[in-house]
Amino acid sequence: MKLNYLRFGTTALVWLLGTSLVAGQQLTDQSEISLNDLSAFKDPGPTWSIAGGVTANLDQQDVLKVAKGSGVLVSIPKKNAGRDLYTVAEHGDMILELEYLLAKGGNSGIYLQGVYEIQLEDAWGLKNPKASNNGGIYQRWDDSRPEGQKGYDGYAPRQNASKAPGLWQKMRIAFRAPRFDGSGKKVQNARMVAVELNGVLIHDNVELFGVTRGANGGERAVGPLRLQGDHGAVAFRNIKISKLPADAQSAIRQRENSADPIYVDPANNPLIRSFVDIAGGTKVVHAISVSSPEEVHYGYDLDNGVLFHAWHGEFVDATPMWHERGNGTSRPRGTVTTFTKKPVPALAKLLSAQDSWLNDTTGTGFQTKGYELDGNDRPTFVYKMYGTRVKDAIRANENGQGLTREITLEQPVSNIYHMIASGSAIEDLGKGLYLIDGQSYYIKFSDSKMKPMVKDANGTKQLIAPVNGKLSYSILF
Repeated sequence: MKLNYLRFGTTALVWLLGTSLVAGQQLTDQSEISLNDLSAFKDPGPTWSIAGGVTANLDQQDVLKVAKGSGVLVSIPKKNAGRDLYTVAEHGDMILELEYLLAKGGNSGIYLQGVYEIQLEDAWGLKNPKASNNGGIYQRWDDSRPEGQKGYDGYAPRQNASKAPGLWQKMRIAFRAPRFDGSGKKVQNARMVAVELNGVLIHDNVELFGVTRGANGGERAVGPLRLQGDHGAVAFRNIKISKLPADAQSAIRQRENSADPIYVDPANNPLIRSFVDIAGGTKVVHAISVSSPEEVHYGYDLDNGVLFHAWHGEFVDATPMWHERGNGTSRPRGTVTTFTKKPVPALAKLLSAQDSWLNDTTGTGFQTKGYELDGNDRPTFVYKMYGTRVKDAIRANENGQGLTREITLEQPVSNIYHMIASGSAIEDLGKGLYLIDGQSYYIKFSDSKMKPMVKDANGTKQLIAPVNGKLSYSILF
């Protein structure tokens, strides 16, 4: 199965509007729906509002905390009976980009033209998603069919590319509307040309033979964008529309005729050594990608003892490394969460927690000692630094929702600190939980009394803590 990514530009785009029956106000090329107020939507119900930000509670179902401001569209139907939200403008072919955030246990949906639903749902850690799970194209429905067969023609996402509740997720949909002749007869079905969730292609050239369950009306040449607001707490931001390129279908045909990618089977190769490019442009030249049966994988920099990214889903695409002459690089196949754009040593000896962090390992006595495998072939990375051996054990959580990390100094050394996280913002949510880098991931301490320090470093926030022999925490994403 080919899973090469299909990407479209945003210049020189042409509508594929087809024949007649194209009417109504059109969403324009490269337009962004203003979320300063609700004027872009028809008759919004009382559960919809505009906010400046939202956060979820990982311990409570269907709860979002709302901050004052603008730029975020929120629906919280718990207290009032919610209803769906429709744009005033209508669309035919288009590329839709948006970000959404779900509460724990959240459930919502995006209806293109008001009738074709892509499901939004809290599917954090789910291994085998169905059409009814996050990113799925929802089933059609026929009450006259036998029990167990009423739902049909649904499409599960190719893999679960979901993030945790309370984290922003990005969806990109290239949609081709149905075509009608002059008499109003449908002559071509609608298509999901491509759907990406968090950078992962989850649907590729899917034909839609009719409206999905919950559709408002029948198929049409143009229709409004509809956001489901009656199932659970959800938020949206950065809703952008652009035109579908005229050559979208030929791009699919070209891709189908391209060489097969080279995917790594983690059952046979649970660890892969290669170069790895980090989002932001840095190349890690001594990287190890580590898989897990829980489908939570990560990349580790042997030169600095740094966990630089992790991902949910499929393991590694080694096409750049092994195809023809290759360039030595492999890349993740799932939803990547980047922890650092430029690896710096994970540990540093500081006279004060306010001291600047190290740029490299010069003067620390750093020596990598590779890794030790446990009975399940899971590595614990080992290196020497500041005269002691350091063991760095990173394990996938059993529920598939993240990683647990434990750093141990075999001989304690005074004033050793660990850089736990860095990013544009770090928010203390209480009870040992921290929200990192614009709601990209969480840090969770099992000891709620643990109080790491948040410090400023040239416009970046850093979360650091002393390593008094041993330090452990979880990374949830």
